[in-house]
Amino acid sequence: MKALIIGGNGFIGTHLVDALIDAGHQVSVFDRYPSRYRQPLANVEYISGDFANHGEVDAAVQGVDWVYHLAYTTLPQTSNDDPVYDVRSNVLDTLQLLKSCREHAVKKFVFISSGGTIYGIPQQLPITEEHPTEPMCSYGITKLTIEKYLSLYHHLWGLDYVVARLSNPYGELQNPFSKQGAIGVFLGNIVQELPITIWGDGEVVRDYVYIKDAVKALVLAAEYEAGPDEPRIFNIGYGSGHSLNEIVNEIKKVVDVKVQVNYTPARPVDVPVNVLDIGRAARHLEWQPKVDLAEGLARTWAWVKATHKTSERQPERTV
Repeated sequence: MKALIIGGNGFIGTHLVDALIDAGHQVSVFDRYPSRYRQPLANVEYISGDFANHGEVDAAVQGVDWVYHLAYTTLPQTSNDDPVYDVRSNVLDTLQLLKSCREHAVKKFVFISSGGTIYGIPQQLPITEEHPTEPMCSYGITKLTIEKYLSLYHHLWGLDYVVARLSNPYGELQNPFSKQGAIGVFLGNIVQELPITIWGDGEVVRDYVYIKDAVKALVLAAEYEAGPDEPRIFNIGYGSGHSLNEIVNEIKKVVDVKVQVNYTPARPVDVPVNVLDIGRAARHLEWQPKVDLAEGLARTWAWVKATHKTSERQPERTV
């Protein structure tokens, strides 16, 4: 199959490229920016374009079998600052993408949703796909809105789709100097000999899944053929949770430097606990995560250290 990855030069997308190639598929990447940490691959078609440019997106969709939608303009912690922008840049542009997929007879649409935000405060744990959806941030609301439109497009026009409600992926190639991804940010601060900042008391619990496990699930999601009564929405996580304090303690076992932690007031968008039930993915996709937290942290820390050393050796750019 030929797969197009919208936003394929980001953290998840770069690993997904590798997983699709390993599974024997052709890959095209549509992205506004090049990959931050890897050079282009010779056997991948790279299309430079803006997701908001509907003509560019439509041209990229032509002739492909699968479309993965990973591009998003907002983050959970900042999306409430401008919900209008969140809707305009994500929901409306995704509807244009769906229109192109319908017109060009795309066989499968895989949407990376958010298992960490769409459920809101859990009523039971672990959280199944049937759990009520009460997002506490605009990011989660727009992700859920796109899920509903996918169901509509399938009902009206037969567009086949799968939704992957991803928990908290981490691993190599995740920008350790960004504002998203607790494990990556923590390791980025540590390698720079900066303190870790934790919002609240550190007892917030999240479900962390190693990136190579996560993208394996995304490949299986595209290959999955759902029957009339079979599900199209899957939680993708590790299936168990760790508090931020536990993450810090596990990091201390891996890194070879001192770790300093600062605590700040909690944020209203953070639910106290989020752990996903991944039983449906195990049954229908025949998928299970294989890399535990200790091994995943060791791999990620090794990459962060090597990347930081390389950046230190590079000369500063001049204008």
